[in-house]
Amino acid sequence: MSTSTTADVSGTPVPVLSLSPVVLPVPGRPVDLHVRVSAPVTGTGLPVLLLSHGHGPSHHLSSLNGYAPLANSWAAQGFVVVQPTHLTSRTLASQVADAPGAPDFWRSRAEDMTHVLDRLATIEDAVPQLAGRIDPAKVALAGHSLGGFTAALLLGAGLTDPDTGNPVHLREPRIKAGVLLAPPGRGGDVFNGPMAQQWPVIGAVDFSTMAAPALVVTGDKDDPRHFTDMGPDWHADPYTLAPGPKSLLTLFDAEHGLGGIAGYDAAETTDENPERVAALARLTAAYLRSRLHPGDTAWQTACEALATGPDPVGRVVSK
Repeated sequence: MSTSTTADVSGTPVPVLSLSPVVLPVPGRPVDLHVRVSAPVTGTGLPVLLLSHGHGPSHHLSSLNGYAPLANSWAAQGFVVVQPTHLTSRTLASQVADAPGAPDFWRSRAEDMTHVLDRLATIEDAVPQLAGRIDPAKVALAGHSLGGFTAALLLGAGLTDPDTGNPVHLREPRIKAGVLLAPPGRGGDVFNGPMAQQWPVIGAVDFSTMAAPALVVTGDKDDPRHFTDMGPDWHADPYTLAPGPKSLLTLFDAEHGLGGIAGYDAAETTDENPERVAALARLTAAYLRSRLHPGDTAWQTACEALATGPDPVGRVVSK
């Protein structure tokens, strides 16, 4: 277990503990489910924030070892962040290449989060200093890129199974709200890029049933041409096409990495901007706090500050 210090929303340094791997055997899964757990050293009644990693070209960032800039900040702001290694992780490629559901493992990715919620007590007991400090009734979800696709399913989006043509619904009712970071958008005629045929499941999602509260985060320079010629607005589809309550945060000059959320000093990040990442961590935490704690004004305050402050990092609209 490691301990680090990260600043909370006020800039006050907060010690954060992180333990990995916590190993959860899952019958029928080709390998055990490994998760990282990060939490503030103090505090009780802590909400749970599940974090679904993307796909990406790197080996370890798409696993429980990625997304430290967000996981550490969210933990410092009072969340217990749980990061599974999905079967799509390159760290597992040699072990699961021939497993059912390969290579996209879209169903397994969503089921990983249900397994985590089923085993929260086990996870809590496995992490020193965490026992008795989690509020299992307050659960939120975040996902980046392919993780945003996974989050959409868990928040209620439907899907037509490309292999069978059957409708699939994987809504997880214990998840009260979510954050979709640079998520994929719609299918149909606009799903016409060179990668569309390789990943047909991405275009098979129906956002019209995604009724759970969610914040969709996009970058106005995030070009999805490998999937569509629709431009950056494609990533806003989970906001545009889903029913409210939803909010859309558009980050100015941000590309698919949103400033570098997948890892500290990640060379693959095309738009490295630590200040943007820090602002994103604060804004998303404020949104989730207000959703999980009715009456909390953190999100309203954050949006007002964003709209009135000098040199804003982005803009927010809601419905």
